[in-house]
Formats: sequence, C-alpha cells, structure tokens
Amino acid sequence: MRLFAVISLIVLMANEAQAQRFPVEGFADLNERLSPAVVNVSTVQRMGDDEGNLPDFPEGSPLERFNEFFGDAPRIANSLGSGFIIDPSGIVVTNNHVIDSADEIEVTLVDGRTLPTELVGRDPDTDLAVLQIVSSDEDFPAVAFGDSDAARVGDWVFAIGNPFGFGGSLTQGVISARGREAGGQYDDYIQTDVAINTGNSGGPLFNLDGDVIGVNTLIYSPTGTSVGISFSIPSTIAEHVVGQLIEYGETRRGYLGLSAQRITSEIAESIGMDRPRGALVRNVASGGPADEAGIEIGDIVLRFDGFEIADDRVLSRLAAESEIGRDVQIEVLRRGESRTLTATIARRVENRREAGTPAPTPSDDVASGQIFGLTLAELNPASRRRFRVHPDAEGVLIVAVDPLSDAAGKARAGDVIEEIAYTRVETLAAATALLEEYDDGEVALFQLNRGGQFVFQSIRR
Repeated sequence: MRLFAVISLIVLMANEAQAQRFPVEGFADLNERLSPAVVNVSTVQRMGDDEGNLPDFPEGSPLERFNEFFGDAPRIANSLGSGFIIDPSGIVVTNNHVIDSADEIEVTLVDGRTLPTELVGRDPDTDLAVLQIVSSDEDFPAVAFGDSDAARVGDWVFAIGNPFGFGGSLTQGVISARGREAGGQYDDYIQTDVAINTGNSGGPLFNLDGDVIGVNTLIYSPTGTSVGISFSIPSTIAEHVVGQLIEYGETRRGYLGLSAQRITSEIAESIGMDRPRGALVRNVASGGPADEAGIEIGDIVLRFDGFEIADDRVLSRLAAESEIGRDVQIEVLRRGESRTLTATIARRVENRREAGTPAPTPSDDVASGQIFGLTLAELNPASRRRFRVHPDAEGVLIVAVDPLSDAAGKARAGDVIEEIAYTRVETLAAATALLEEYDDGEVALFQLNRGGQFVFQSIRR
C-alpha cells in the first residue's frame, strides 16, 4: 500500500512538471485574446502602360470599340501578407517585402473590415515596415513587444497570420535555434519549427505570455512551403527599428567606421586565443569614429559599450543600435595586449559593402616561389596590371593557390599579403623566410589586401 502511494505521488509530480513545461490547455485562450490585433495586409500596384495595358485593336476592326474599355485599364497586382497592431491608434508592423513597390496598402481586421493605410516608414536592411491605419478616432486592439533575448531554444512559441490567404490561422512549435543569419548585415534570426508559409510574412511570433518576440520573415524550403525551418526577426531588433521609423520615418543607425570578420578556430589558434571570440578588424575608414579612437587593422574587438562581442555580426548590430553622438568604450586586443579605447558614434549615411576584384589566371613569368600552398611573387608594375592589384596594396602577391592545400577557399590569386602574424612583409624573400619558420601542421595568420579591403585568414602549412 505504501509502495502504491509512493508511485502515485511520483506520477502526480511528473504530471505537474509536464503541465508546467507544456501548454496542455492549448492555445485557444491566447488566440482569442491576441488574434484581433493581427491583420492581413494586401497591396495594389498599378502597372504603367508598357507593363499592364492590352494592345489596341487595329483601326477599322470590329473590335475597335473595345479599345477604350481595355486600353485604359491597367493591370493590378495584389500581394498578401500579415502584420500586427502595436498601438491602439492603428500602427501596424509588417515586412518590407510585403509592401515593397505598392501603390496602395490595405489591412483586413479579424472582424472582416478592410481599411486603407499610409506608409510610415520602411527599412530594407532588416525587412521591416510600419503602417498607419487611416481611420477615425477608433481604438484598435494591440499587442506588445516582449524580450526576445530571454527566449531560449526549446521554448514554446506560436504564430498567427495569413498563410495562403487563410486569415486568422494559428500554428505552434518551439524555438529551434538562435542567432541564425541569411546574408544580411544585421541578421540575428530566431529559428523555429512553427509552420510558416506564403502569407505569414510580417506576422507576429508570440511566446506563451502573449508577447511578440519575433516578426516572421523567412522560411528555408526546397519546395516553397513549410518544412519546419522558419526565421523571425527578434523583437529586440524589431522594436528598435520600428521606434525609429515611427519617430523619424527612417532609420538612423550608428556608424563606427570599421569592417570586421569573425574569429575562426584556426585564427584563434594562430594568435594564441583559448577560443574563438571577438571581431577581427580588417579595415578602418579614414577619419571615422574608429580611426579617431585609435583602432587599428588587426585589432580584435572583445567588448563594446560593456557588451561582450561574440562575432562580427554582434559588433555590427550593437554599433548600428548605438545612440548617435554617444561615447562608447571599446576593449580591443592588440598583439596580445588588451587596451580600452573611446569612440564617438557617428550617423551612418550609406551602406558600405566589401568589394572584391577577380584576378586573372596566373602565368609563369610572374611566379617566384611556393609555400603554404601559395605561389608568391614580387609586386611590380607588370604584375599589378596583370592582376588588377589595388593601388594602395603593398606586400607580396599571390599568383596561384593549390586547390588541395588549406589555403584553397581562403586566399585568391590577386590577393596581396601585407602582414604575416602581425609582421609586415614587403619582399618575397622576407615572406618566405617568415613562413619557413612554421612546421608542418602549424597555422599562420595572414593579412591580405583584396581589392582594397583587408581580409584575415589563418592558413595551415
């Protein structure tokens, strides 16, 4: 009898733990409370004469009388997406790609009403847009942003949206991963297994408290439909961008004036770091905040304004979100020595993207030596012209890369080696002598000038 009681107690405790972890009561109450704030977004794009109008029937044709009817009616393109209201005044958040190039934007509420909107602002870099419902003094149901930083892998989440035009659809799942990127400068997506399909774009991702912790934006799919890998913009990014769009009609990002790259495990090994962390500075804009603060190419940014820097994307996002004109403390590691510098954040006025210049196939008349899988040569006017080397590049030219070496995919023909292990190299002899000091299997850190941009690569001999 006592054994039965103990077993019953264990089962009861297990059930209570299960109830705490999983929403066994379902999502009905949450859906009833939140769905009125989720809207369907439809757009209209009126095509020009060359794009949409039907050709005129020839003069004298029995159908000539239809020219006026058909010829003046432009084709109208419709786009469907989702959005959510964040303020009772009718402020709507959605994706930029949902409303891009639209001439008219309307939202349909859960009660079936369709209302016109005005575009408040949009940000293609994060794929966010803000609309304002054009209405009377009516108060609309609204939802609030939550703290996406508190969300963990395995947490329950759900989406309400407009997949394939079926408005008011709810799908649920868990957070599968954090910190995903898809090629954007400010990517930091939340990955979920929530079913997201065409029409869900711009809709909210909720936690079990009913807070918006993400904006559903992308799916990964070989078929174009949900396969259980979807990406949402975290609320910590979305709320900041949306606030600026509401206040200014545009984004006003901070500008540090440097470009950086991720520290790989091989780079960490080559410079004696215990693990990959920080962002390796590969270019500093002349006269920019980083330059004036004393940051140099080759510095490793470890902390920015008190935040630990995991990689270059974190640094880029933190700098962009910094208040313009504010002084920030930046901790860097320079040749093994830690130092703290102060930079004043400026305003970013344009996107600055890395440019690369393809190099032609090498020829024997410029090759002089091979090591680390690299065929190297002296820089001279002829090789500069042949490989279209940037005029500011000074060092040793790479004219070929062994496809079976560790350098394959890291270095390119036309790259110029300016430093090896933070040591300046100006001649082929100096570079070869320095590289000969490495034993087979050891890693050297190369600073390469690629089309005027600096790239750091760790290459194993």
